[in-house]
Amino acid sequence: MTDTVASDFEIDCSAFGKVAVLLGGLSAEREISLKSGADVLAALQHRGVDAHGVDVGRDIVSVLLAGKFECAFIALHGRRGEDGVMQGLLESLNIPFTGSGVLGSALSMDKIRSKQLWLSVGIPTPKFVALHEGSDWAAIVKDLGLPLAVKPVREGSSLGTTRVEHLDELQPAWQDAVAFDDAVMAEPWVLGEEYTVAILGDEALPVIRLETPRTFYDYLAKYKTNDTLYHCPSGLDADTEKTIQALALRAFEALGATGWGRIDLMVDGNGQPWLLENNTVPGLTDHSLVPMAAKAAGIAFDELILRILSATHASGGSDLMGEISHGC
Repeated sequence: MTDTVASDFEIDCSAFGKVAVLLGGLSAEREISLKSGADVLAALQHRGVDAHGVDVGRDIVSVLLAGKFECAFIALHGRRGEDGVMQGLLESLNIPFTGSGVLGSALSMDKIRSKQLWLSVGIPTPKFVALHEGSDWAAIVKDLGLPLAVKPVREGSSLGTTRVEHLDELQPAWQDAVAFDDAVMAEPWVLGEEYTVAILGDEALPVIRLETPRTFYDYLAKYKTNDTLYHCPSGLDADTEKTIQALALRAFEALGATGWGRIDLMVDGNGQPWLLENNTVPGLTDHSLVPMAAKAAGIAFDELILRILSATHASGGSDLMGEISHGC
């Protein structure tokens, strides 16, 4: 499924016009977004695109209008950037943008609604329960078992996520998660290997297997420590990898996601995949997972960024860049 991804990709970079690289923002993932945005900006400028970094604040409407930008590359992670809010604003301003539209972004950011939709179309994802102050903690453990994953419903980068091993840890884990989001969920902790599948257009890139000495692939394992291992090739046999890629594409499309993204999943000891979430604006540094998968498919970082930009989403879902001439 990956042999058609890499190709000789050339494009007239001047045809993009003035591009705003939206970075930073107001979410808990601001620090990571600044890094992603800086690398995206450098890649675009290196390829001759008239790109400008825009640190998103509450004055973003006036900044975008004053800048007379012709399209936007969204490098924002988390809420107000990845959840449909910025996508809706850009549509209202008639500024084409990268990645998923309002619906795909909003559904993907909300883990409960993602899982409800996936379950409705037969995509395997762990069962779950919403948590609140009056939850019957013992009943939840009886229903879901242990260990459990407790996580904010609308947060990324594993912020606020806790592995719960014992009943008396469940309520404190909810309290930790609710500090990030008033919507919190619990699901069974899948025991097995963790994988991620990057999506680029209508193709799934090579699968990456994640390995960390920490309890799980948390915020520190993602961004702060140097002992996380990334296996690509993943170690899966060819047929299993293709099956997982196809499942990831189906899950991505079911949420109305477009352009690019990343599906995270676990594979249990019986070989059963369990999908966890879709990321519509995953990390984009040259050490992030999507660029890592792209490199394995023969796509250099600069080319990856241009491919994402070339599929810019215009209001109404059209492909703004479909008519761009080749030759850059």
